Amino acid sequence: MASSRFAPLQRLVISVAVLASFVTFLDGTVVTVALPAISRELGGGITTQQWVVDAYLITLSALILLAGSLSDAYGRVLVMRVGLIAFGIASVAVAAAPDPLVLIIARAAQGAAGALLVPSSLALITATMRSDVQSRAIGVWTAFTTAAQLVGPLLGGLFVDFLSWRFVFLINVLPIGVTLLLLARLKLNEKPSGVRVDWVSGILCAVGLGAVVFALIEQPNLGWGSPAIWLPGVIGAVLFALFLIRQQRSAAPLMPLSLFRVRDFAWGNLATLFVYAALSLNGFVIGVYLQQGAGLSATAAGLASLPMTILMILVSSRAGSWAGRFGPRIFMTVGPLVMAVGAVMLLLVAEKFDYWWQVLPAMIVMGLGLSLTVAPLTSAILGAIDESRSGIASAVNNAVSRVAGLLVVAMLTTIIGGTLDLGGFHNAAWVTAALLVLGGVVSWIGIRRNPAEEEPAADPAPAADPAPAADPTQR
Repeated sequence: MASSRFAPLQRLVISVAVLASFVTFLDGTVVTVALPAISRELGGGITTQQWVVDAYLITLSALILLAGSLSDAYGRVLVMRVGLIAFGIASVAVAAAPDPLVLIIARAAQGAAGALLVPSSLALITATMRSDVQSRAIGVWTAFTTAAQLVGPLLGGLFVDFLSWRFVFLINVLPIGVTLLLLARLKLNEKPSGVRVDWVSGILCAVGLGAVVFALIEQPNLGWGSPAIWLPGVIGAVLFALFLIRQQRSAAPLMPLSLFRVRDFAWGNLATLFVYAALSLNGFVIGVYLQQGAGLSATAAGLASLPMTILMILVSSRAGSWAGRFGPRIFMTVGPLVMAVGAVMLLLVAEKFDYWWQVLPAMIVMGLGLSLTVAPLTSAILGAIDESRSGIASAVNNAVSRVAGLLVVAMLTTIIGGTLDLGGFHNAAWVTAALLVLGGVVSWIGIRRNPAEEEPAADPAPAADPAPAADPTQR
């Protein structure tokens, strides 16, 4: 799974990190092609479809910060092991859900378990490797985890068409088992660091995001004038503001705002917000429209994104190496702009649908741009922060990407104009392109550091922020 240029311990770390993240990313995207089947069987229309996606993203986004802190406090291996077991149990509960409410609750539990996996897995890489080796490792991690997001719709389509949408959520049972076995072989000298975990901040973030998303999803049904909409919206915004205020004053913040004083980290996360909002919007719309609008089967809809998967596997790890040599700025600029061209090409989709001329060229262009973007983006952000705080830095970046997807899916009805027909599909393509252009422009303006020429910047966090002792296996 990893290159022979890596040492045995590094190969094992990369394998564990890839598989653990694969579970979370796969489950986040495999659901997209199952949404029409879920709504047919359980009811609820587009609102249920939005909630099936966003219930997962709410807890994943809100708790991933808390999970990053737990990872730094109690050790990445322990937190990852707990997350894998909990994710497996929640997956079974999703597959057995008898109605939309139980399904949504179980999806929220999945997201909470997934929050424990992503920061811990990527932090294993950033804590045990640095410089060019780290860039190449992140490239491998990015290739496989992003491929999981892209191949998810294909796997989901096969299960929907030939078995049931319920089996879609059991796909991850095998990788969970393999990861637990590999994790048992990974011997790292991790000890509890004594870092205090701010549980209050975790609650403020989770409830604040959840209330805002509830208002965004339900407002097309009830209207902004309804107290059931504006009241949760206001309360959620206030709670999230209190969360940010608490981060400024806490001795052990979940999201240390001091991290954002590192230029590449701050601008890189802003680029992440735009790029991942675009990816989430595109993935949702492609998966649903190709079935409900173009009349394709779930499997055919899943196959639509296969060219992006192939390009990610072929190019992404190489792009990570290029970023280590030449710096990430050019790739983070050109990549999103190329993807924007691909998004605009989706405007070729017409009432008389033809995948080969209307969708395939766009998928190839978007796949090329995505391959150039993701590994350099991750490398630039995490490489800018000291390795002792890699867990929380990874958590913040992943939280930003999940919140981006969370908000754009919550606003889906507004973006598409109420119905995901051809006009709504075209509206989504324009919004996707605009978000990607913003991501490229932000990267060109903000990213500066060349990791091949200078050591990663130290985290300017105040002395009150305790950091765990370095792992003796590092470097």
